[in-house]
Amino acid sequence: MKNVLILGAGQSAPYLIDYMLKEAEKNDWKVTLCDRDYELAKKRINNHTRGIAVEFDVNDEAKRDNQIKNADVVINFLAPFFQPLIAFNCLSRSKHMITASYENVRVTELSNDAKKKGILILNEMGLDPGIDHMSAMRIIQNVRDNGGFIRSFVSYGSGIPAPEVKSNPLNYCITWNPRNVALAGEAGAQYMEKGKIKVLSLSQVFQRTWKVKVDDVGILEAYPNRDSLIYQELFKLHQAKTMIRGTLRYPGWSEVWLQIVKLGMPNYVIRIPELAKRSYREFTEMFVPVNASGGTLETRVANYLGINPTGKIMDILSWLGLFDDEIIGGDVKTPVEVLTKLLINKLPLPENARDMVILVHEIKASYPEQNNKKEKITSTFIEYGEPNGFTAIAKTVGLPAAIAAKLLLKGELELTGCHIPTHPEIYTKVLAELEDTGFRFNEKVEAI
Repeated sequence: MKNVLILGAGQSAPYLIDYMLKEAEKNDWKVTLCDRDYELAKKRINNHTRGIAVEFDVNDEAKRDNQIKNADVVINFLAPFFQPLIAFNCLSRSKHMITASYENVRVTELSNDAKKKGILILNEMGLDPGIDHMSAMRIIQNVRDNGGFIRSFVSYGSGIPAPEVKSNPLNYCITWNPRNVALAGEAGAQYMEKGKIKVLSLSQVFQRTWKVKVDDVGILEAYPNRDSLIYQELFKLHQAKTMIRGTLRYPGWSEVWLQIVKLGMPNYVIRIPELAKRSYREFTEMFVPVNASGGTLETRVANYLGINPTGKIMDILSWLGLFDDEIIGGDVKTPVEVLTKLLINKLPLPENARDMVILVHEIKASYPEQNNKKEKITSTFIEYGEPNGFTAIAKTVGLPAAIAAKLLLKGELELTGCHIPTHPEIYTKVLAELEDTGFRFNEKVEAI
C-alpha cells in the first residue's frame, strides 16, 4: 500500500488533504498527516479510514526521518525555511518531494543528486508560484509554436476577500500563512521595465504601486513581487524588455503597510525581553525615537512617519491595535510575531464570507514571420472560495500539489531532479486536470 506523507495541516492544506484522502480511497493508498498541532491534524483527517494524524515536530530528526522513510511521496506544506531540511532528508531516503513554496537555492543545487537517486523534487507547485507558472508557460509555448517571441511579460497574483466582503478598513482577510503576510516584501524586489532593471528595498516596495483593472473585479493596486528577473531565464524570455511580477491588493493597502514597514515592525531577528508581558502600546513605543516630537504616542508616531495625525492611515493603525493597552500575551518573542498575532486577530475571514484568488498575465508578443504582427494576450483566472467551506487559497494552492502527487504515484510523471512546473510534462498534465475540475483562464487577444 502506497503512503502519502503530508507535512503541515495549516490554512493552505485542507483541500490538498481532502483530495488525497479521496484518491487514497480509490487507489488503496494511505495518507499520513503530520503537524505540531495534533488536534488540527485529527480534525483535517476527520476519522477517514485512509488517513492517520501524527503529532510532529519537524526538528525531531528521528521522527522526521522515520516518517519520510515510510513514505512514497512527501508533500511538504510546512513554512518555506524548512524546505532544505525536508529536501535533504527526502534525498537521503530516495523519496519524491513536492512543495508549494519558492524553490530554495540550496534545494536547486540538489538536482543532479536527485537524478542519480531517480527522484523528483518539485517546488513552486501551488498557486503563485505554481498555477501562474504553468498557465504562463502554455501561452509562451503557443506564441513560440506560431513563430513569435515575447516582448513584454507582466504577471499578477493575489489572494484577497471577494469584492462583497467589507469586514475591515484594510479590505483584507487572512486566508493563508499570516507570517508571510507580515513579512511581505522583506527581500525587496527586482524587475525590468522597458529594458531598465529596477531594484527596490523593503521600504520602497510599498511605494512603487500602480493601478490594475481586472475584469469582473475592478481597480486593484499592484506592487512588485520579489525577483522578477529570475523568470526571464526560467521562461527563456531573453528578448523581453519588460519582466514584472506583481501582487494585487485592494487600493489603500500599500500606503498603510508602508508605515508599518517604516516603523520597523516586520522584523523576525530581534528578540525583545519579556515581550509577551508588554502591551501593544508599549510595543509600538519601542519603534519611535525618544526625541520624536508631539505629546501623545499617536502624535509622535504620526510626526515620525510624516503622516496626518488625524488622517485615515492613523485611524487604521489605531484600529489594528497598535496603541491598545491590552497585554500581548502568548509566546511572542520577535516583532513580526506580534504583528502576525494582530493580523490573525483583526483580519479573519467572516463567517459565510468568500475569499478570492486572482491571476492575471499581460503578455505582448511579436511574430516576425507574420508581417511582424504584434498582439497583447491577457489571461485572467478568478476563483472564489466556498462560504464556510474550502477557501479559494486552499483550493488553488493545494490542488496542483495534489495532482502532481497523484501523477507520481501512478507512474505518469517520470521526471527526476529538481524542477518547478515550467516543464511541459508537468504543466500540460496538471493544467488539464485543473481545467477538468473547473479552473479556467479567460484569454483575450488584441492587436497592438
